[in-house]
Amino acid sequence: MCRIIDLSLLSIWLRLIVLFILILFFHGCAVMKIVQEKLQPLPGYPEEKIERNEFSIAKEDDVIGRLALIRLEKGDTLPDIARHFSLGINGVSAANPGVDVWVPEDGERIVLPLSFILPDALRKGIVINLAAMRLFQFKGDSKSLEVSTYPVGIGTEERPSPMGQMYVEFKTTRPTWHVPASIAEDHRKKGDPLPAEVLPGPLNPLGEYALYLSKSSYLIHGTNKPASIGLRATNGCIRLYPEDVKKLYENTPVNTPVRIVNQPYLIGQRNGVVYMEVHAPPEDLDAVEFDKIYTKLRNIEKESGRTLDWSKVKKVLAEARGIPVPIFEIRQGSGKGVAETIEVKHPGELYGRPEIPELKTEAWSVLAADVRDEIDAVRLAAIINHQGPQIPARVLSKNVSYRVIAGPFNDIREAKDAVKHLKIDLEIDGILIEPVKKR
Repeated sequence: MCRIIDLSLLSIWLRLIVLFILILFFHGCAVMKIVQEKLQPLPGYPEEKIERNEFSIAKEDDVIGRLALIRLEKGDTLPDIARHFSLGINGVSAANPGVDVWVPEDGERIVLPLSFILPDALRKGIVINLAAMRLFQFKGDSKSLEVSTYPVGIGTEERPSPMGQMYVEFKTTRPTWHVPASIAEDHRKKGDPLPAEVLPGPLNPLGEYALYLSKSSYLIHGTNKPASIGLRATNGCIRLYPEDVKKLYENTPVNTPVRIVNQPYLIGQRNGVVYMEVHAPPEDLDAVEFDKIYTKLRNIEKESGRTLDWSKVKKVLAEARGIPVPIFEIRQGSGKGVAETIEVKHPGELYGRPEIPELKTEAWSVLAADVRDEIDAVRLAAIINHQGPQIPARVLSKNVSYRVIAGPFNDIREAKDAVKHLKIDLEIDGILIEPVKKR
């Protein structure tokens, strides 16, 4: 019996190794081309709006939403586009490889990954897929099921978010952050000592709303760092945009079940079409999770009596763009068609985009950098502007260089605090600029 089991395991691992080599080959080809395949939108005028958070689910479906395209304008950043459409920066970046996060080209068309495969879990309460960095909240029953979905920030590799079954133990508005000893020690080493408690306000990393989980010390909460949504940036908690956590808080009763999973490979069906969504690059292949998907795909072949196009599977795995891609029709002619990609009109104002106040010579400011390349200066200013709380910054040209100036600040204390955080968060040695006294 032991020998049979050993041979079976060997077969699985050989299969995975062969597939892994093929995946790396396709991935290499994709990188060599450095060409992003653009989806073709429906003809006609761009639409004003698109569904972002609320969806109805048909009983037999696993895929919600639809992909969209938007044409960028001068001054756009991907974090601003992501927040406006309730997406994480991870999702927008993965869907648009090669696009500069902070200084994308004016007029460039990018994909808005507003279609999602639901996690393979009981559709009840809240389900969070760490691999997709996405939260799903289910309501209703099997006859009429609705889902609300939001992007999230999750724990770092050093302090990962927990997995498993838990529930919302209690919740509160304007929470006080009781700083854990380990986090206090980390900040102390950086020269940024924290108080034992951080009261509600702009410096509180929990934001305005918090849902405390039954697993001690872990929360679902808001943030004062919205540009971190879609990143591994927390100490294990689940972090949402301020506007999203408000809706979640209002619609989540105490004792709501919460299940946290890590599913980088997702298979789902809609209208008779099988879709695949991948959130892990080939070099991060999870053999256990991939084997589950391999088995699922083989079962689809068996049940349909047709052979799957494995070249499509390999291509999806190699690109790992985090969007549902059609790979198979259950029965020829049975599908109602793949959901069309639409084009969305650029909004007049991007929600949550940091505002940059006018620089005043009579106020304190900080020289963050003096560089030769304008694009490098614009990129750095954008990064500084998206710190939390925001440090306003802009680019000023001077002779043959470009200066990144942060400010204005009300007094020297605020200016010194900005210098400290530029050093701690971005390793930038800022230089204080004194106000020009009025004559």
